[in-house]
Amino acid sequence: MSSALTDLFPYPIVQAPMAGGVSVPRLAAAVCEAGGLGFLAAGYKTADGMYQEIKQLRGLTARPFGVNLFMPQPETADPSAVGVYAHQLAGEAAWYGTELGDPECGRDDGYDTKLAVLLDNPVPVVSFHFGVPSREVVDSLHRVGTFTLVTATTVDEARAVEQAGADAVIAQGVEAGGHQGTHRDHPETGGSGIGLLSLVAGIREAVSLPVVAAGGIMRGAQIAAVLAAGASAAQLGTAFLATPESGAHALHKQALTDPLFVRTELTRAFSGRPARGLVNRFLREHGPYAPAAYPEVHHLTAPLRKAAAKAGDAQGMALWAGQGHRMARDLPAGELVAVLVDELASAEAALTRYVNGGTDR
Repeated sequence: MSSALTDLFPYPIVQAPMAGGVSVPRLAAAVCEAGGLGFLAAGYKTADGMYQEIKQLRGLTARPFGVNLFMPQPETADPSAVGVYAHQLAGEAAWYGTELGDPECGRDDGYDTKLAVLLDNPVPVVSFHFGVPSREVVDSLHRVGTFTLVTATTVDEARAVEQAGADAVIAQGVEAGGHQGTHRDHPETGGSGIGLLSLVAGIREAVSLPVVAAGGIMRGAQIAAVLAAGASAAQLGTAFLATPESGAHALHKQALTDPLFVRTELTRAFSGRPARGLVNRFLREHGPYAPAAYPEVHHLTAPLRKAAAKAGDAQGMALWAGQGHRMARDLPAGELVAVLVDELASAEAALTRYVNGGTDR
């Protein structure tokens, strides 16, 4: 990988930016201090809210960190489909004693204002989700010394990232928890995706950019696997979600290893975009009927999700999680980084012995 990025953090471990209050400054700081790259998630925040978190993080660590932005979304949703879904959710609103949200709350997530803040107050790294920034945006960030990464879920998307001039691509496999960072949400492909190792290999052959691998990674041996496949670093989300520093709701953390939640699925139930979460009642009942309408459905269900959390009802919450969620460890974030580094070293040593004719398998 370009030394411009690897010089920023000693270990090939990136803490995924998890929007919705999970990737708080104390989590990012703990990861940075332990030698990884911590991230703040600007998604669903105001520009001032993002700026205040950056200030907090800078007060906690002097090490480099990143900020993630959501790309503005095109107007592709069918309003009538959103209306039908709202009618279906009326019973949920009555049950939780709340109103449904306004689906027309906004589509751009304050993108331009947040960019302006990041250009006036540069941070070491900025990543983008749900699309590719323009060449002009990437160049403007480069001019202020910011390293840029963009998520891709296919080889074609990775080519678009390279054409935009970004410094690296985040290869997000279908195993990843939370929202798939597809550049365009096509309803006919909402339930499918490419496995991480195949995606990393395909992207490595198609583009010359460094690759950060993301999707279901929970152990140091898995980090070793994606590095062997050609990635330069691994991005972990669910692994850090369970840490004490994470801002995730306590019920969300507990659900990761609760025998009641045995599997994950990609669903549009909570946001209108494919996102991987633990299968609960809300996902089962509404997932099959949710339209491809982001961020309309996200705005629509926001009060329901908040009310469910307040009521202590995990069956009505968006429990985002990757496929490896059962391997979550309740460790402080810095300690988790140290454990992952030790596991990575052990896996690499075992591989070296094997290649040199040893018996490790």
